[in-house]
Amino acid sequence: MKFARTRVTVIAAAAVAAALTLAGCADTGGSTGGSTGGSTGDSKNLAITFLPKNLGNPYFDTSDKGGETAIKEFGGTYNQVGPTTASPDGQVSYINTATQQGVGAIVLSANDPKALCDSLNQARKAKVKIVTFDSDTDPSCRDLFINQATADGIAQVQVDMIAKQIGSAGEVAILSAAANATNQNAWIAKMKTYAASKYPNIKFVATVYGNDDDQTSFDKTAALLQSHPNLKGIISPTTVGIAAAARYLSTSTSKGKVALTGLGTPNQMRSYVKDGTVKEFALWNPEDLGYLAAYAAKALITGEITGKEGDSFKAGKLGDYKVGADATVLLGDPYVFNSSNIDKFNF
Repeated sequence: MKFARTRVTVIAAAAVAAALTLAGCADTGGSTGGSTGGSTGDSKNLAITFLPKNLGNPYFDTSDKGGETAIKEFGGTYNQVGPTTASPDGQVSYINTATQQGVGAIVLSANDPKALCDSLNQARKAKVKIVTFDSDTDPSCRDLFINQATADGIAQVQVDMIAKQIGSAGEVAILSAAANATNQNAWIAKMKTYAASKYPNIKFVATVYGNDDDQTSFDKTAALLQSHPNLKGIISPTTVGIAAAARYLSTSTSKGKVALTGLGTPNQMRSYVKDGTVKEFALWNPEDLGYLAAYAAKALITGEITGKEGDSFKAGKLGDYKVGADATVLLGDPYVFNSSNIDKFNF
C-alpha cells in the first residue's frame, strides 16, 4: 500500500510522544516471521522484534506493517509479539523472552516510561539494540527514539487548520482526552500560545474533557454547542474525541456551521470527510513510522550509527535521517487528511 506523502508546513522543534504492546513463558502466537536466533551483538544479526503496546490495534497493525516491509527490504527477520491489553507488565515478559532469544533489536512502543527500564537495560547488556517509537521510555533505557512529530508541530497544524476554516477569527473550543493527559495538555498549551501570536482574533472559550470515551466525548460536544451559541470551531487533539464530535455534528443543525478538526485516523473519519462534516484533520503516517524505526534498528545493529547526536543513516524510500538531541529521530511534520487523499490510506 502506498501513502501519498502530503505534509503540512509547520514550525517544529523538540519532541513529543502520542499509541501502543511478548510474555516470558506465555504463548507468543501473535508473532510472525521466522526464527529470531543469532548471537547478540552480531552486526549481521538482523532479527528484529516489534513490540507494540498491544496486538489487535489497527494503528499498530499499520505501523508494524511498515516495519515488516522495511525488514524484508534489507533482508532481516521480522517478528511481532505483544500482549492483548496495553500494560507495562505484559511488555516486560516479552522483552525478556526476546532477549533470551538473542534478537538483534527490539522495536517497541512503551506502555510506561519507567517500568520497562530494568528489562530493557538487561537486553542492552546482552547487546540487543532498543528502539522506541510513538511512545518513548526514559532515554537511559533505549538507544533511539523515533518520534512521530514534535509537540510544536502537532499544536500548530491543528490551529492552522481551524484558522483556515473559520477565517482566522471567532470562538473555538477544545475537546481533549483526560484532564491529566500529559501530551494533550502540552499540545493545548502550545496551541494557545501559537494562536495568540499568529491568530489574535481567535478566542479559546472552553476546554472540556471526554476522557477518551466515545459517549462522554459525544455528550461534551453537545454541551459545548449549547453553552457557546457563537462557537465557530472545535479542535479535538484525540482520535476518540474527534470521531465522537464528528458523529454529533453530522446529524445536528450545526453541521457546516461549526468547523471541526484535530487528530484522527482516516478509517474513523472517512465518512465524516465525505459527507462534509469535517474538511480536514491531521495525524502522522504510522506505516512510515514503523518503516523508519526498522531502518534505524538496522543502522544500530550494523554499526552505521551509534545513536549519538549528528549520526545519519539511510531509511530506504524515506531517504536520509539524522539523529538529534536525546538520541531522537524525527519522522517529520504531521500529515493533513482531506477528501482529496483520504482514500489512499487504510488505518
